Order: sequence, then C-alpha cells, then structure tokens
Amino acid sequence: MRALMLIAAAATIASCSRPGVPQQSELAETIAGRVAAAPRSCISTNEAQNLRVLDPQTLAYGFGPTVYINRLQAACPGISQFNAIIVEPGLPGQYCRYDRIRSLQPGTSIPGPSCNLGEWIPYRKP
Repeated sequence: MRALMLIAAAATIASCSRPGVPQQSELAETIAGRVAAAPRSCISTNEAQNLRVLDPQTLAYGFGPTVYINRLQAACPGISQFNAIIVEPGLPGQYCRYDRIRSLQPGTSIPGPSCNLGEWIPYRKP
C-alpha cells in the first residue's frame, strides 16, 4: 500500500513538471534573426560577456549584434547549463580552437574531463 502511494505521488509530481525543452530550441533562439559569417579560429574575450552552454555539444559567447557559436566535435561529459565552465586558453584574452574546456559542478573542487573547442561561427544581425 505504501509503495503504491509513493508511486502515485511520484507520477503526480512528474506530470506537473515542465516538459524538457529540446536542445535545438536554445540554439535556434540564440541565432534567431542572425546570419552566419565565416568561421574563426579565435575570438577576443571580454569580461562583460560570458561563455554559456546551450547543450553538451554547443557553446555560445557574446550578445548584442554578434553571437559566436562553438560546436564541439562531440558532447562533452559534464557540460551543462548548471555547471561552471573552465577554459584553459592558449592565448591570453582569447578563446581559440583546440583550447581545453572543463566543467565544474557546484559544490565540488575537481573539474570534469576536458574537451577541445571547435571553430567559432559568428552570427550577426543584418
């Protein structure tokens, strides 16, 4: 009887939760109304902008008229919107192709596995 009550409670809670948002919608929202330009190997970093995770294989950087999208070669373990991203840049003040990134879960001190950045594709408002 108790097990049935727990199952019923879990089903009720699950039915009230917001359905998962498809990963592509975050990318589509980010580049909506923008046009892709030629890929770049490096982009300059700015403290006013932040590197953010769109999905485990896609990062975005910047806002305003230009947003840069970086598609990793494969999904990177631990990369999520809820974890901090650590970038190990090869050049100061720039994020470049092949720079290593790692994730850090809140409350932990050991970063996850590393992955390499890909090319940066600028998306600009026409």
